[in-house]
Amino acid sequence: MQNKFETNIILLAIGILITISIGGLVQMVPLYTMDSTIEKVDGMRPYSPLELAGRNIYVREGCYLCHSQMIRPFRDESERYGNYSLAAESMYDKPFQWGSKRTGPDLARVGGKYSNDWHVAHLINPRSVVPESIMPGYSFMAKTELSFDDIADHLKTLAALGVPYSDEQIANAAKDLKTQGNGENGDADELKQRYPKVVIGDFDGDPSRVTELDALIAYLQMLGTLVDFTSFKPEMAYR
Repeated sequence: MQNKFETNIILLAIGILITISIGGLVQMVPLYTMDSTIEKVDGMRPYSPLELAGRNIYVREGCYLCHSQMIRPFRDESERYGNYSLAAESMYDKPFQWGSKRTGPDLARVGGKYSNDWHVAHLINPRSVVPESIMPGYSFMAKTELSFDDIADHLKTLAALGVPYSDEQIANAAKDLKTQGNGENGDADELKQRYPKVVIGDFDGDPSRVTELDALIAYLQMLGTLVDFTSFKPEMAYR
């Protein structure tokens, strides 16, 4: 039988197709029996308007080209960066920022690791805090006021694509953005109700206006902070 397959190209091709088909069915059929391939975790929410604006700047500047946002399920990765990334943590990313290269460290769980002042110094002059860094400076962001006239339309578009922004969140988008970027004020409690675990503060040190630096730091400060791993324990892929 083996000789027949090895000497007959038609039988060999048929055998290969059958083998590939069986392997494909084994992988695909179980997916049709599942409501979702994304694990259910508490804490995930859509980006706040300021975080979303910061993410847009992050994408605009190509930060994903040097910083991935996906911790692989290997012991050396989790010991350095924290729990490996969950699919749920990227469920509202369009597009996701996993990346494939690390000129700089992975940023999947950078939120809360450094102070706002550290981020300001790092983004303006990276070598002031990381002498060996080859990252360019982004001092212009501290001088550039954030343009957010269309932020409500942005949320509305994402809602049409499946991101669960409510009508209330869309209607208050501009106000929520300014509230988060200017520090604590009378609207902070409402913002926290709409976006749990939101970090509120004057991120760039200039409370008189909301800059691109405010938005980018707000985005960085929330990365990896939404899932509570004290209550959710993913089964690690290594032993």
